[in-house]
Amino acid sequence: MANIAKKVSWSSRGDDRGERTPLLNGAEDGKYSNRQLSGGAMFHIGRLSTVDLEEEITPEEDIVRSRPKEIPHNEKLLSLKFESLDYDNSENQLFLEEERRMSHMGFRCLEITRWVICGLIGFLTGLIACMIDIAVEKLAGYKYLAVKQNIEKYTELGGLSISLILWAVLNSAFVMLGSLAVAFLEPIAAGSGIPQIKCFLNGVKIPRVVRLKTLVIKVFGVICSVAGGLAVGKEGPMIHSGAVVAAGVSQGRSTSLKKDFKIFEYFRRDTEKRDFVSAGAAAGVSAAFGAPVGGVLFSLEEGASFWNQLLTWRIFFASMVSTFTLNFFLSIYHGKPGQLSSPGLINFGRFDSDSVQYNLYEIPLFIIMGALGGVLGALFNIINYWLTIFRIRYIHRPCLQVMEAMLVAAVTATVSFAMIYFSNDCQPLGQDNTEEYPLQLFCADGEYNSMATAFFNTPERSVRSLFHNPPGTYNPVTLGVFTLAYFALAVWTYGLTVSAGVFIPSLLIGAAWGRLFGILLSFIASSQSIWADPGKYALIGAAAQLGGIVRMTLSLTVILVEATGNVTYGFPIMLVLMTAKIVGDYFIEGLYDVHIKLQSVPFLHWDAPPTSHWLTAREVMSSPVTCFNRVEKVGRIVDVLSNTSTNHNGFPVVSDTTENDEPGKICGLILRSQLIVLLKHKVFVERASSRLSQRKLQLKDFRDAYPRFPPIQSIHVSQDERECMMDLTEFMNPTPYTVPQETSLPRVFKLFRALGLRHLVVVDNENRVSVSLLFYCGSRSAFNLQLIFRDAQNISAILVVLLVIVGRY
Repeated sequence: MANIAKKVSWSSRGDDRGERTPLLNGAEDGKYSNRQLSGGAMFHIGRLSTVDLEEEITPEEDIVRSRPKEIPHNEKLLSLKFESLDYDNSENQLFLEEERRMSHMGFRCLEITRWVICGLIGFLTGLIACMIDIAVEKLAGYKYLAVKQNIEKYTELGGLSISLILWAVLNSAFVMLGSLAVAFLEPIAAGSGIPQIKCFLNGVKIPRVVRLKTLVIKVFGVICSVAGGLAVGKEGPMIHSGAVVAAGVSQGRSTSLKKDFKIFEYFRRDTEKRDFVSAGAAAGVSAAFGAPVGGVLFSLEEGASFWNQLLTWRIFFASMVSTFTLNFFLSIYHGKPGQLSSPGLINFGRFDSDSVQYNLYEIPLFIIMGALGGVLGALFNIINYWLTIFRIRYIHRPCLQVMEAMLVAAVTATVSFAMIYFSNDCQPLGQDNTEEYPLQLFCADGEYNSMATAFFNTPERSVRSLFHNPPGTYNPVTLGVFTLAYFALAVWTYGLTVSAGVFIPSLLIGAAWGRLFGILLSFIASSQSIWADPGKYALIGAAAQLGGIVRMTLSLTVILVEATGNVTYGFPIMLVLMTAKIVGDYFIEGLYDVHIKLQSVPFLHWDAPPTSHWLTAREVMSSPVTCFNRVEKVGRIVDVLSNTSTNHNGFPVVSDTTENDEPGKICGLILRSQLIVLLKHKVFVERASSRLSQRKLQLKDFRDAYPRFPPIQSIHVSQDERECMMDLTEFMNPTPYTVPQETSLPRVFKLFRALGLRHLVVVDNENRVSVSLLFYCGSRSAFNLQLIFRDAQNISAILVVLLVIVGRY
């Protein structure tokens, strides 16, 4: 199978070493997607992947493609750079002996330790949120104050172009700093990080996603992005930050700093880390919105693919600690110690249910707004989808990415200034006015420019003003123009090489057109009616727009209810979010799913393809299978691990092969990482029959090497050592999951999905693996799939299943 080497990553470029990312080769044009062709044809079913089995790349073409100005990209391909996480514990003799030695009190201590770790995760996540909030408030305050004073100075003297240049330069300077850090130091820190964390919890190992360096660049980048005036929010990156904190704290060491604190060693495995990362993501949501319950539901709905009921309370505890920590330190910062009135980074303010009510005849209006939010959200995702493809193809160099981010910052300042300049929407400046930076510009004395309230402020304050400012604060033209302009800026901004989220821009866009919807309704209603209050419809519009973009329902309902402090709007918000999701899904997937697919991540969804019931495990297996004997020659182990064409991460262990050189009955499964640790510690004897005792290894030796196991190339094995033998009995998993050959594909899918498997052995009637093995195997190697097809229909169907099931390498 031919491969196309492409530099594609989450930031649209390869890593610093210029490592090339091979993808499963696919069709360039989707118009053949519903045809069945023969020979070198391209097959495509539904929304799944495509494969061309016979395309070859000549040396001349390879030279031309080595330094391309345009990187061809097809999101229907699956990248081979991603590996799977081992969410299934290897229950070998070492593991079982350790578990059996542990007393009941030892298990209780482990459970208490898990609660302590979750508390630390919540505390540190709250501290990071507090630091981000204070830094953004200070930097943005200095910027807006300087620009405001400059505008007031030149309004009378003339020369407002100087104010525009000052605003654009300040925006570009902040964004340049953040973009430089992301593009050149840690590209994985770009964006909100929610798609990456979603993939991590699904079982896909995204390189460098939970590193300490990623956290530092993420925090610095989001501060610069928000202070730089981009149409972004700081709430999305908090989820990624919380996940990184959880991954680091739960391991009791920092591999980046090469510092081991010798604590929490029991939790150094993928299964435990996954649970703590779920808690970190929930703590990030809780710190961002002040919604602990919403954080738990977010981890359940959008993040965790594998959920444990015992985990729920610990995640909720981490969320509560995160919210409390943020409240406590912000109250000290604001000079009101102990006053816990600011629950999150964004406070929507309280909606008074007595003055703002909703009635039965408004339900159809809410449904209409939900449908409108779904359509606008789908339009947002479609435009951003094509814009991201353009960035992947043409803007893949770090310098170009930084220049684009600075251009967007300058254009944002220019558009904002132009709309404020040409707006004649002047409102009286009353004594109860809450605007922090009221801008008079060309308005009369005692009045301020209403358009400046929306643009000349942080997005969080703009959302709150749209929710709670009294009727008459904005005229319809101002809201309509602002909605169109901010929609375009938000679409362009999401996907830049900066750390930024999409929650707040979505809420701001929806609040603007929702308030416009309410104003238009007030023209129809009587002047004394309160049912068409614009603030209420701003909240419903914000929910519809955000739901139409990210397609969350349950968690987003609870997040918005907790953020508003009024459960009265729970039903209309839920109704609006469901309508927005149904309508939006008709056109395109949610924004996070779109970006996961664009990065060619082998993501497993909840259910198997609906048309896969007629396929069995035997028809989707790869063969021949690379197996090891219980007592294997060291030289063969080294050769197999060094062979890039069989770069798998798990190998069946079988009884001695038969005379026909066929594998015997399955005895267990051993991982590549385990074999590397055994080779590193020279755990072998001169001959298997000598019965010399091997060096006794403990689980600690394997945990110390986790998660960055050394490559096989770094382990030196002499020629004499290659002739030695290695006994795998003590280290292999003697009870791997197996299925018969005739198992249906949906059943196989459920095993992978529900149990978090990485390897599944397919055996025949005699419990032998002589046919093949179904893998989620190693990295950066093409799948050498040697399948026997019966007809063209089987070819297309099996290819689809292979690209879905054999996706985690």
